Amino acid sequence: MARSAATKPDGYEWPDSGKPGRDCPRCPRLVAYRHDCRLKRPDWFNAPVPSFGSADARLLIVGLAPGVQGANRTGRPFTGDFAGDLLYETLSKYGFANGKFDARINDGLALIDCRITNAVRCVPPENKPTPAEINTCRDFLKDTIAEMANLRAIVALGAVAHATVLTAFSAKKSAHPFKHGGHYKLGSTELFSSYHCSRYNTNTGVLTPEMFRAVFKAVRGYLDSGRL
Repeated sequence: MARSAATKPDGYEWPDSGKPGRDCPRCPRLVAYRHDCRLKRPDWFNAPVPSFGSADARLLIVGLAPGVQGANRTGRPFTGDFAGDLLYETLSKYGFANGKFDARINDGLALIDCRITNAVRCVPPENKPTPAEINTCRDFLKDTIAEMANLRAIVALGAVAHATVLTAFSAKKSAHPFKHGGHYKLGSTELFSSYHCSRYNTNTGVLTPEMFRAVFKAVRGYLDSGRL
């Protein structure tokens, strides 16, 4: 299938088979919304957003879904909207990123021992994927987890990401309730949870930069020492 250069940002590699391609047909509502976005802004990415970072990383960060003017526009998770400012600043502080974050895919930023993905790969209307869409897209999250042979820690950003990671690991939600700053052992992987670093959460005080940094400080300590 031909791919338009206008929708392919510099530095982007098209996914291998088994990962959502540009025209993934699985979720009709998201397909329709993606089509509308392409008509309105043909110069934007407007496709399922791939994971960012190496599959060899020990840390995986799982967000909710691409923002319409963020990752849906740029093609890189948490790039182009406010949430990325706090996330990438925090990752740099704790040694998980290197280079200057400039909210564009070719800014030269590199992740270190870290990978970022989303529970749902396509932008949803009003930033709210349905339960069916979350369930449908979980196959891609499972594939992402499975290919990370060195995975030691996952940070779930928000209750939806927390829940879908638990389901991906076949873990009971009742035994692993979502709590900011909470952590659970899932086999050989430690699951850390945080409120999502959205502008709404930070503007309302649900999440402060200090609270967010504390989660990644704990992750850094865990990866460096093997202990919590």
